[in-house]
Amino acid sequence: MILSLLWQLFSTFFVIGLFNFGGGAAMLSLIQNEVVNSHAWLTEPEFTDIVAISQSTPGPVGINCATYVGFEVFHDAGYGSAVSIFGSAAATLAIVLPSFLVFYGIIRIVDRFHTSPVFIGTMKALKPVVAGMIAAAALILIFNIDFDGLRPSISVIRENFPDWLSWAMFAAAFILSYTKKAGPIPLLIAAGVIGLIVYL
Repeated sequence: MILSLLWQLFSTFFVIGLFNFGGGAAMLSLIQNEVVNSHAWLTEPEFTDIVAISQSTPGPVGINCATYVGFEVFHDAGYGSAVSIFGSAAATLAIVLPSFLVFYGIIRIVDRFHTSPVFIGTMKALKPVVAGMIAAAALILIFNIDFDGLRPSISVIRENFPDWLSWAMFAAAFILSYTKKAGPIPLLIAAGVIGLIVYL
C-alpha cells in the first residue's frame, strides 16, 4: 500500500513537473486538477489551505505545495507523521526532477539554437499559454466552476471569500501587487495579522 501510494504520488507530480511552464503559480492549476479532481486526494478547501501555507513559507510555491500535498495524502490515508514524510519527499523529488533533467539538457543546446526560428517560435507560443495557466490558478481559488451540462455553473468559494472584508483584502492585494507597491511577504504578513484580529 505504501509503495503503491508513493508511486502514485511520484508519477503524478513527475507529470506535473514535466508539463509545467511558467513557475509555481502556473503549476497550481495542474496540481489542483490532479489532487482534487482526478485522484480526489484532497478537497477544494483543503487544497486552498495548502496553497495559502505554501505562499507564506519560504521557497517556490509549487514545490512547497507538492511537499505539503504529499504529506497530507499519506496522513489522510492513515499513516503517521514519520511515514507521511516519505510522501512529501516523493512528491517534492518528482516535481523538481523533470525541470532538472530538462534544464540540464537545455543548457547544453540553447547556446547553439537560441537564434533558431523554431526555438523563437516555440517560446512565443508558450508565453500566452503560461499566462492562461496563471489566470486559471487564480480563478480556481475564487470560483467553483462546474462545466456539466450546457451552461457552466459558477459560484464563489465561500471558504476563501466569506465576507466583504475578504474581498477588500483581495482587491488591496491585487492593486498593491499589480502596481508593485508591495511585495508578497508584507502582504501575507498584513493579511495574517488582520486575520488574527478579525477572525480569531
